[in-house]
Amino acid sequence: MQIVFASANKNKIAEIRNMLPKSIILLGLEDIGCFEEIPETADTIEGNAILKADYITGKYGYDCFADDSGLEVDALHGAPGVYSARYAGEQKNAVDNMHKLLEALSEEEDRNAHFKTVLALNLNGEKHLFTGILNGKITDGMRGDNGFGYDPVFQPEGYDRNLAEFSMEEKAAISHRGIAVKQLINFLNPQ
Repeated sequence: MQIVFASANKNKIAEIRNMLPKSIILLGLEDIGCFEEIPETADTIEGNAILKADYITGKYGYDCFADDSGLEVDALHGAPGVYSARYAGEQKNAVDNMHKLLEALSEEEDRNAHFKTVLALNLNGEKHLFTGILNGKITDGMRGDNGFGYDPVFQPEGYDRNLAEFSMEEKAAISHRGIAVKQLINFLNPQ
């Protein structure tokens, strides 16, 4: 089976490709000749995932899935949420985003947060949603060199390391995206 992942993010593509069974061939946006920025104008993570999947299916005709992810921090009433990638501005700089987040939480005792991923699948004319959530907390500073986004400041519940201190395989086994992708794989490739 061949399916398009509506993403140009090479880190996400590598992470998901690494999780898929050999029977599923994953194509990224570059592989189908899509180089335009897909609008993400919804006010929810679910809405943005659906918009991206519908854009690729509608314009290019492929069965595909798209994801949207966000970090939702309790003390910030769910922010940065749908704006996670551009929390500190349109430049979408992860370090700037983390600095802004740490500053916003500098006086907060409640540092509970969760990552949320929603995958929207368009397959054979039908739509399906898969959701993964990883609970944890925001640490006082950045640690680790692996991962991307907010991984250096996020410590998963039950662990004493930040996500950026996990290997790709360790992260995939527990991450919000990993949880959603496992649901997708089980749907596409039931045993």
